[in-house]
Amino acid sequence: MKKRLLSSILFLLFPIILLAQRNDGAVINGDFADPSIIKVDDSYFAVGTSSEWAPHFPIYRSADLKNWRQVGYVFDKAPEWTSGSFWAPEYYKIKDTYYIYYTARRKVDNTSYIGVATSKYPDKGFTDHGVLIAFGKEAIDAFVFNDNGQLYITFKAYGLDKRPIELLANKLSADGLKLEGEPFTLLKDEQRVGMEGQSILKKNGYYYLFYSAGNCCGIQCSYNVRVARAKNFKGPYQVYEGNPILSENSKWKCMGHGTFVKGPDGRDFYIHHAYNKESTVFTGRQALMSELVWSKNNGWPLFKPQQIIGDTASDIHDNFNTQAIGKYWQWDFRNSSPIVKQENGVLYLSGTVKPGNQTGIALTSRPVSDSFEMGVTVLNSNAALKGLVFYGDANTALGIGTQNDQVILWQVRDNKFSVLEQTPIIGKSSVDLRLELNMDKTCKFYYKQGKEDWKSLVAADSVKAISLSQWDRSPRVGVHFKGDEDLNAQFAEFSIKNTR
Repeated sequence: MKKRLLSSILFLLFPIILLAQRNDGAVINGDFADPSIIKVDDSYFAVGTSSEWAPHFPIYRSADLKNWRQVGYVFDKAPEWTSGSFWAPEYYKIKDTYYIYYTARRKVDNTSYIGVATSKYPDKGFTDHGVLIAFGKEAIDAFVFNDNGQLYITFKAYGLDKRPIELLANKLSADGLKLEGEPFTLLKDEQRVGMEGQSILKKNGYYYLFYSAGNCCGIQCSYNVRVARAKNFKGPYQVYEGNPILSENSKWKCMGHGTFVKGPDGRDFYIHHAYNKESTVFTGRQALMSELVWSKNNGWPLFKPQQIIGDTASDIHDNFNTQAIGKYWQWDFRNSSPIVKQENGVLYLSGTVKPGNQTGIALTSRPVSDSFEMGVTVLNSNAALKGLVFYGDANTALGIGTQNDQVILWQVRDNKFSVLEQTPIIGKSSVDLRLELNMDKTCKFYYKQGKEDWKSLVAADSVKAISLSQWDRSPRVGVHFKGDEDLNAQFAEFSIKNTR
């Protein structure tokens, strides 16, 4: 037990592994919803939603708002008060301390509330301070604003005496860790269009309250960005007649939930998320940059649509020859406890799962394309199922793996595990596996041994991936283990090549 625990701790402490990236735009690829950004000296740090994946709240760093590299996570382990749904982290800095105000579900009642964590660094070492805001039937999407030296924390709440959704504010203590006084309303959702993901700027005597309206997530999303303004921070706020000020274009849809930062040249940018219209839920809500400008006629803000830059796919090739395991790896912490180590070109995967988990352990990465080829070499032969996985949740997944002397194509649907096809392999030599996702959202599966040609599994022609997506997050891809905890999977040469 101590050995397994040590392996888990070592996994969490490993630094980043280098990815082969092609990125010529100001965007963080893959599922990175509700982004927040902060400038530290000559660098920018962005943090985003991780939903049900651990480690929690990925952090990226950039020098120019164009080229980004993942450098860490806010939490390696879920805070004690939480049960899941790690959403909408928000950066702030007070003196020499960095703050993350974040949303998570409270373990005792499964209700989403706002917590706070602090660190002396923007990308590591965060200490959790527990729940800060527990209000109504839900309190989410924190944003902190300094009004002439008085800190306020704003948030979305509903379930308030049958009132509509509201954006509320509360005085915040000087140390950023306590509420002072009572909350008050900034803006009510009188038109019932939805209202969340707020961010505030002050310009020319006005407070501008930017917020997202509509349905945030999934194929039927309708998110867009709107604005209201007031002469006083507490309001009353006038809603802009020209709303929405940021909505879909030819490539992106359902834009929203972001924060502002000044670029290296002094221009104002808004980092926010959106779905790519081609890949939609398979790449999730990706982070984009839009430039903010101001109308000379009426003083209201505008976004330059040409500043929304498309995503560029990032390939992965990991030969496991470094001491560090890739920062891109995540897992479903609610349903599994993986044990991972890496040495001498081999990734070892084992661990335990929650009772009722029919899929097993999935160690995964965020897809950045809806068309890719993923491969790995399985080195060992035992009674565990081990190979590649396309993972939506513990009750919906599919993959290809080896088990004893068989190659197995498998699927979990409605929490039922089934073998779609199996074929014998010769001896105990290593087996190369390949999983392809095509643009029609069908998957194909291949295997080979040594210098043989690739062999296709016939049943793969009928495997559809469309059912894998979850309402608030994209499916993930990676390596898989299902078996007794005294067994393991041994992998070499993992790769993802994006084909569009």
